[in-house]
Amino acid sequence: MSVEQEERHNPSLEVIDEEDDYPTLSEHTLQALREFLSEQSSATGESLEDVKLVAEDWRLSQFWYDRHTAETIAEEIKDIFASTRSPVACVACPTIYAYLKKIDPGIPVQLLEYDKRFEQYGSDYIFYDYNLPKELPPESEQAYKIIVADPPYLSKECLEKVAHTISYLSQREELYLLLLTGEVQKEVAAKLLKVYPCGFRPQHTNKLGNEFRLFTNYDPGQRLGGWEQLRNL
Repeated sequence: MSVEQEERHNPSLEVIDEEDDYPTLSEHTLQALREFLSEQSSATGESLEDVKLVAEDWRLSQFWYDRHTAETIAEEIKDIFASTRSPVACVACPTIYAYLKKIDPGIPVQLLEYDKRFEQYGSDYIFYDYNLPKELPPESEQAYKIIVADPPYLSKECLEKVAHTISYLSQREELYLLLLTGEVQKEVAAKLLKVYPCGFRPQHTNKLGNEFRLFTNYDPGQRLGGWEQLRNL
């Protein structure tokens, strides 16, 4: 991920003249402030029900998925792995990596991620900058039938570069692709990757202003809330 791309807006507080009465904050603002301070005070990271993650870094556009979202997607990947026996590539989605390893440590998974704090995962970690979409180990080329990707920014340019990475990683004859990104990317995602939204709606531990969707290039059947593409036929 590149920190030079787009910036997220953080919650702001209204400035009140110091000569006035003591400032008062709305309950919504207070809650946002509590969550922010809680994250910053955690030196060892965040725990999502027994899954330990480093603290989110908003400068890197990091927003972790909640437990239900991560477990649902991890279980889907586990089911696909049972039939394909393919290693899994997690592109910029450490939450999914962590839950997948919790659910089944025996599944071979590589985490492609810019943040070098994830070097703690040892050989499972591959440094990845989406601005250099194919600068990856040569052994990873066409090595995966299962790829889950979460582009760090909601821009066409970012998704296009991640699509180049997916093309580099994926086996040509068979690919199960799960893409997590904003609803606003729906048309671009369909054009670039032939993925379509599922009924399942991903959620983050901290609420975001943009609605996120889970897109797949295959029909998940009754899993994941069904496939929107089939409902439109």
